[in-house]
Amino acid sequence: MFTKETPLWITAGAMILAGIAGCVNAVGFLGLHHQAVTHLTGTVTNLGMELARGDRSLAQHAFLVILFFFLGCVFSGVIIRHSTLKAGRRYGVALTTESALLFTSAYLFRHQSNAGEYLSAMACGLQNAMATSYSGSVVRTTHVTGIVTDLGIAVGLVARREAVDWRRVRLYLVLLTGFFLGGLLGTFGFLRFSYDILLLPAALAGIAGLSHTFVRHYAHQRSLAATGTR
Repeated sequence: MFTKETPLWITAGAMILAGIAGCVNAVGFLGLHHQAVTHLTGTVTNLGMELARGDRSLAQHAFLVILFFFLGCVFSGVIIRHSTLKAGRRYGVALTTESALLFTSAYLFRHQSNAGEYLSAMACGLQNAMATSYSGSVVRTTHVTGIVTDLGIAVGLVARREAVDWRRVRLYLVLLTGFFLGGLLGTFGFLRFSYDILLLPAALAGIAGLSHTFVRHYAHQRSLAATGTR
């Protein structure tokens, strides 16, 4: 359970990240292979199916989506190194890296390259690993299976008149709403702008990363000024 109230910047940031993932996933489903890129459950199933059917090309594609998602998680671990969310961690670097991956993915998608899906999956793996933990509680921003599960458990607890962590419930509802709205935006955007709609989540991730870096630098400078350190 959360031990303190979730700060507003965490809640807003989580909704934006979930929206980014929902948008990217919609493009993945509507794109070259109708492939989810923000989570791996269906992709692992596809890998098994294509191996059983003997389609090496599609099996290889599914494997590479899984591999690049994993590599994104690895890269996030290298950058951030800690599981507890703190403002001083290197989230700006992670977000700007995600932005670069999505910009590159949009370019590759426009040229009908499978690598567009791989880099999208890598960006989502990086994001999901970055946001995995807050105050010892798992927070996912690129898929909603666990969120819906926990919300269902909460409803069951309410039915039994037992205690519910309403702060967690509110955060999960925000994440679910963000992912859903991102999917809507990604679908409408894809129908209107094709793969260029990926430029929007790429820009949002970049702005979030640069803003975090600026705020961190500003806070550091204020801390130095307050202590008289040069």
